[in-house]
Amino acid sequence: MISATKSLVVWGATGHAKVIAEFAPALGYRITALFDNDPNVVSPLAAVPLHHGRAGFDRWRASAEGPADFVVAVGGSRNADRLDLMRMLEDAALTAATLIHPTAFVASSAQIGVGSQILAHANVCADAVLGRGCIINTGASVDHECELADGVHIAPGAILCGCVRVGTCAFIGAGAVLIPRISVARDAVVAAGAVVTKDVLAGQTVGGVPAKSMDAARKSGSGQ
Repeated sequence: MISATKSLVVWGATGHAKVIAEFAPALGYRITALFDNDPNVVSPLAAVPLHHGRAGFDRWRASAEGPADFVVAVGGSRNADRLDLMRMLEDAALTAATLIHPTAFVASSAQIGVGSQILAHANVCADAVLGRGCIINTGASVDHECELADGVHIAPGAILCGCVRVGTCAFIGAGAVLIPRISVARDAVVAAGAVVTKDVLAGQTVGGVPAKSMDAARKSGSGQ
């Protein structure tokens, strides 16, 4: 075990923070503070103080000693929120940590954007490129020459075959499969278990096997 000597602060104090806490010490980090916008959330980590909202962060920052790295533990499809929080924390002179779980595989030719997280048993293969603040979740696979823009979240067990392109803040659900050379545009959502055989438009939600647009069905179901 590497000695945990570097200070790491985590924005987001629910389940994802627990995931980060499990392997941060192996990367030499000690979690020293948690932050969350929800005033009803309590610290999920014993002995680690939790501060609420921007006001709580500002009070902590005013009293904090020494440098600290940060990670934004906000998953799901809240990708734009994650990028906004990254910018705020960088503006406060904190440094975005790029976290790679010891069991993950990352090819030597892959490029990993700052602030990204590659979790347990995930794969990022040859010549893949990840932007800022991406999450490659547990057991997900990003194959050769895939290109992920900033803020993309690949949920657990999803598979991106070779040369897939995913736009800014898009979300790929758990267990989804994207065949080679598919493009998923910015802010799109691929539902869990979908098999994507055609390009996905910006802001579109698709699901099923093969994946089809779910937007019309949602509008019909809401009576709009």
